[in-house]
Amino acid sequence: MAKSLYWADNYLEKRQSADQAIQRIHSGQRVFIGSACGEPQALVRALADQAHTFTGLEIVRMMSNESAPLTEIATKSYETSFSIRQIYLGAARSEYFARNLRFVTPMNISDVPLLFRSRKLPIDVALIQVSPPDDFGWMSLGVSVDVTQAAAMSATRVIAQVNSRMPRVMGRSFVHVNDVDCIVEQEEELLTIEPAPRSEIATWIGRHISRLIDDGATLQVGLDANSQATVQALAQKNDLGFHSQYLTNDIMHLYAIGVITNRKKGFNDGKLVASAALGTKELYEFLHDNPAIEFHPSDYVNDPYIISRHNRMVSMNVASAIDLTGQVSSEAVAQTLFAGVSGIGDFVRGARRSPGGKSIIMLRSTTPDGNKSRIIPMMQNEAVVVTRGDVQYVATEYGVVNLFGKSLQERVIAMISIAHPDFRDELFQAAKEAGLVGPERTLGEAAKAVYPVSLEEKIVVDGETITIRPAKPVDERRIQEHYYRLDKDDIFLRFFHEKTSFERWEVENKSQIDYIKDMTLIGVVGESGFDRVVAVAEYLLLLESNMAEVAFTVSREFQGKGLGKIFIKKIADAARENGISGLVAYTAAHNQPMIRLFKTLPYKVKTTFDGEALTLSCKFDQLKD
Repeated sequence: MAKSLYWADNYLEKRQSADQAIQRIHSGQRVFIGSACGEPQALVRALADQAHTFTGLEIVRMMSNESAPLTEIATKSYETSFSIRQIYLGAARSEYFARNLRFVTPMNISDVPLLFRSRKLPIDVALIQVSPPDDFGWMSLGVSVDVTQAAAMSATRVIAQVNSRMPRVMGRSFVHVNDVDCIVEQEEELLTIEPAPRSEIATWIGRHISRLIDDGATLQVGLDANSQATVQALAQKNDLGFHSQYLTNDIMHLYAIGVITNRKKGFNDGKLVASAALGTKELYEFLHDNPAIEFHPSDYVNDPYIISRHNRMVSMNVASAIDLTGQVSSEAVAQTLFAGVSGIGDFVRGARRSPGGKSIIMLRSTTPDGNKSRIIPMMQNEAVVVTRGDVQYVATEYGVVNLFGKSLQERVIAMISIAHPDFRDELFQAAKEAGLVGPERTLGEAAKAVYPVSLEEKIVVDGETITIRPAKPVDERRIQEHYYRLDKDDIFLRFFHEKTSFERWEVENKSQIDYIKDMTLIGVVGESGFDRVVAVAEYLLLLESNMAEVAFTVSREFQGKGLGKIFIKKIADAARENGISGLVAYTAAHNQPMIRLFKTLPYKVKTTFDGEALTLSCKFDQLKD
């Protein structure tokens, strides 16, 4: 009897129970299981129940919530019934999979669909989950397109669990009834993942990173509490876009409040683009028949060329460890939803090639118990998933640094500045022993300093954005360059003599500060990490009087723009909050700008002249009348 060409007739003919469908699998075959929250639970349960009837099955999957204990069965049977090929280790129970690293196949996710389609890794049977067919016989892969579509299209046999709870998602997410071999109708709740709990550390990381993200940027966000906290920190941004491997509840929230509009992506404008969704029932309802959302396979979403076509693409991913030279590891840890090679490398490379793009790697500075630093001297046994040459921005709760284009010595100083203070000394000593920093280098009290992010401020002067912030150890060379660029008259007013040499040790004292007894504020213009210092304001505590001696320099092109007034107010506020009694400055008698600047403070100013230098002073407990 000829097979009907009408899809509805074929659908009826192909219906079977889960047990009947699984019985069509033969020992020795390679079986793909739909990934993440799209896992066909009824089929996986039936496979687990019949495990004793198989030998030599290879289970291929990308990301699994382990709705049935296949890994346990593989382990207990000494891989007689099953062996597991886990391409992406991430899961809500990643600490469980971390104990089974032997099953992991490290690959960039963008390469996996071709692995299936080329039959280099032939799939005998694909177990997938789909929505009910539409009027034309098309069933959506719903919350999990990623590598599932390629597996389904290249498999010898396709067994589809049809679940009315599966949302119908637009994009390249469809499989036709005529292209599957077995239909198992089973309605059940989809697997869900609740948003990771917020933490103070993740919130701080989010605040630091939000400063790097401009209005109109396109986002890729990894699966981690730190990443999601960063997303939440973007609530005040405008016209963001989204192109990422996974869509989550937090992205849905930003879209709902109008932060994500996708209007300025420059590619796939107007569309939220992803490969899969991980989240709650509300997220899946948001996906259903939503024309603003398109899911595509991983070889499209994770393609560095596609990623690079977006305007100001920003990739945000989480590491488990980074060494002082910038090598990144992202192995499985219990607090994350990620691990393995995954798509981090794809997005790091693609984002950096995007016009105005940025790649950000974030991590907590220590392990959860605080006993180990996650910034380590050098990678040893850890798997490197992003090379030091590909790393750009790195963020912890202690700040953000840009490693791109930096020497190994500059990278060491930068990474130590965002490490936990308890580990900075030992990291510095390890770097010295490895020859990564000069033997004359010191950290001093700066080793315990915590960067005062509250002092940061952005202002616009003549259309140019100036960032005013405390100096960091990584600013040493930029401050040195600022002094060399100063006009000779400004050098004389600052140092009281002609000066043509500004040696490194002099500048080190202005960047290796503790932010309490000594403070340096700088004004910078340009891209973070490659910015130019245009102003320096500093104070140094005079212990005998508990007064802070202050000094200022401003590049000639930015003089008369109000920078000095902003700087002296910030310096005074910081000194007062740190328990210092007042300010004192020594300057030339004809330095009228400095005199006028001091008099903008709300305190009584005392002026004395000793025949050589003018002394300006004020005390914080003496307000003007």
